[in-house]
Amino acid sequence: MKLRIQGNSLRLRLTRKEVAQLHGRGRVESLIEFAPGRTLSYALEGSSGANAVGASFDGQAITVIVPKDQVAVWAEGEQVSIEGFDQAGVHLLIEKDFQCMHKPGHQDPDAYPNPLAQ
Repeated sequence: MKLRIQGNSLRLRLTRKEVAQLHGRGRVESLIEFAPGRTLSYALEGSSGANAVGASFDGQAITVIVPKDQVAVWAEGEQVSIEGFDQAGVHLLIEKDFQCMHKPGHQDPDAYPNPLAQ
């Protein structure tokens, strides 16, 4: 799962395997280790109790919550992204990760086929 933070927005991009994991298990997580014992984890969860997309940060972990029914529609269909704003006004964007078109030798076989590559 790729994480991009820019200004007051947060974007997550998921491969096909990660989308399947989110849909099947309800959670996908990744982390970056800056130094031994100093990590930042980030997770995406489907929640049956959520009414809208939201995010939280506890000082060590970012968790983005999406209503479980919205995850199912996104994972099973052609919809590319889920978008929303959390309570603090952070713009949240969750996307299916498409194959890169401008770096031919850097294709992720688990990325979604790019619709512009036709």
